[in-house]
Amino acid sequence: MPAPTIRYPSGASTSIPHHPRPRTERAPMPYSDLDPSKFSLSKIVATIGPATDVEETLRRVIENGASVLRVNFSHGSFEEHAERVRTVRRVSDALGKPVAILGDLCGPKIRVGLVKAPGIQLTAGQDFSLRTDIDESKDGETPELPCTYEPLAAEVHEGHRVLINDGAIRALATGSDGSTLRCRVVVGGLVTTGKGVNLPDSDISAPAITEHDRACVRFGIDHKFDYFALSFVRRGEEVRELRSIIEGHCAEADCGGSLDATRTDPTIPIISKIEKPQAVERIDEILEESDAIMVARGDLGVEMDLARVPIIQKILIQRAHDYGKPCIVATQMLETMIEKPFPTRAESSDVAGAIFDGTDAVMLSGETAIGKYAPLAVQMMRRIALATEERLRELPQSSRPSEVVRESRYRTAALAHGAWHMVQDVDAKLVCVWSQHGGSARYLSRIGLRVPIIAFSSSEAAVRRMTLLYGVTPVLMRTLPEHRSEFAKMVDEFVLTRGMAEVGGMMVLLAGKPFGVPGVVNTVSIRRVGEFAATGG
Repeated sequence: MPAPTIRYPSGASTSIPHHPRPRTERAPMPYSDLDPSKFSLSKIVATIGPATDVEETLRRVIENGASVLRVNFSHGSFEEHAERVRTVRRVSDALGKPVAILGDLCGPKIRVGLVKAPGIQLTAGQDFSLRTDIDESKDGETPELPCTYEPLAAEVHEGHRVLINDGAIRALATGSDGSTLRCRVVVGGLVTTGKGVNLPDSDISAPAITEHDRACVRFGIDHKFDYFALSFVRRGEEVRELRSIIEGHCAEADCGGSLDATRTDPTIPIISKIEKPQAVERIDEILEESDAIMVARGDLGVEMDLARVPIIQKILIQRAHDYGKPCIVATQMLETMIEKPFPTRAESSDVAGAIFDGTDAVMLSGETAIGKYAPLAVQMMRRIALATEERLRELPQSSRPSEVVRESRYRTAALAHGAWHMVQDVDAKLVCVWSQHGGSARYLSRIGLRVPIIAFSSSEAAVRRMTLLYGVTPVLMRTLPEHRSEFAKMVDEFVLTRGMAEVGGMMVLLAGKPFGVPGVVNTVSIRRVGEFAATGG
């Protein structure tokens, strides 16, 4: 084959000799070009688990860009979770970097019960049954599998799809009798203990919040969790039910306040996981009741047409924006990095695509919970985010006030909208705000700013919770300023000490009096970085 030729703009060219050799995979070079002080506007949610139990690994996960750490209550004991939470708080304090903890509730997941090792192999065309009256599987010509959901036979009807192990095994219901659901295999596979069962055609009566979930909520409140994620949401009233349970257990010292300035009761924000067709159909009523949503593409891709999942993702991100609520995109984003030190090109594009769509955060699951390269997975996700955000800054920009928020005529939302125009007009490099409970920071994060938002608060809980908001860097200030000029001086000292802006650069400040009280932001001003340092205040 002829040697390939490279042509340069000058017209010169050179030939590269061709030496055929086996193609091998290489680990990426160390990312020494990644400036530790350069943070992405998009947030990274990382799941903690056995892979992050070593404190040094967890430290690197946080240093590399994870700002929200997810505890998956589907795996592990309360003792294991408590130890991980203590480690997170200890590492966070040592680094001086606020980190939120998200408790992901299990919800009414239907599972296969105990299956004798090594499992039961089902083949296409074979009949089998799911039974709620047995504790262990029975192999044979027509295998019998135990199931954890008592009303199964009554609620699944002939012709309904029965999907096992995230849809890897597919069957159709052929009939039922008392506690037994008879099925015929369409796509076979190996069934083992605890595999999930999805019933996309059936109207399931299982409560959204189980007794185990209630115990997890009490545990999370006792350990000062910052968010709860509600699994398998189908309607808004289920979110209201969880909020009632949370607020029934909450006291101000334990829970803090809401990111929504219109809610004054102590609470912990709720992230609704959108993973069922019913939730997609009722997304508006769910968003009304939720503090944020998660596009949980795992079960969503099982229960709905897989080809439509990317479209649904875009729609959900847009609706979340319309309601002024943060959105997380999750599931298999860099899954190859569970076993390998680099992702596929498709995975890299998936992360970038979600950021282009406007998501606030992208999430890692097994990549950091059980993966071999947890810190590297976070670092890679951050690099993709930084590269994508750089491209977004090159594109034409426009203010994106949230539809529902705009209709509310809320004062802080209008100030945030005005701040966007100020940033464009004076080429400001930063927006700084005093946001006691995070409400003002949330409004700023929703309007399409491509510059960092530095949000100050004297509330530790609010500072942790603001780590989920797009573009927001939360800062804990234990001393409250008395006047706006004192706040401006405080901001000057903070950004100059940390090299976040150059002297003379422009920044936009939002504040209100008295400091430390939520919902009082009422002024916006333009300042030059360093003007207070130059004048002595």
